[in-house]
Amino acid sequence: MSWVYLVVAGLLEVVWSLGLKLTQGFTKPLPSVITVSAMVASMVLLAQAVRTLPLGTAYAVWVGIGVAGAAIGGHLLFSEAMPPMRLAFLGLLVVSIIGLKLSAPT
Repeated sequence: MSWVYLVVAGLLEVVWSLGLKLTQGFTKPLPSVITVSAMVASMVLLAQAVRTLPLGTAYAVWVGIGVAGAAIGGHLLFSEAMPPMRLAFLGLLVVSIIGLKLSAPT
């Protein structure tokens, strides 16, 4: 169950990182509430995950999901550039996340 918590926490990190742009410096009420709620929920789930997973592994996976998701979301939602080299390194990040999962104690 810890891995489920961790993946959901990572996905919520994507929500809040993309939401930061939509809050316009926390001047927009609805995006601000959604962003802060996603932040809190992400942290709570991360805290649950590290109860049984190694901290370094859990944190790296959480950040990796957030970074990859924010980069892809930024490209899709905000038309941010996605040159081939950036895409290649995001691919390496995903491979690293999978490697951490496969090498972690169960």
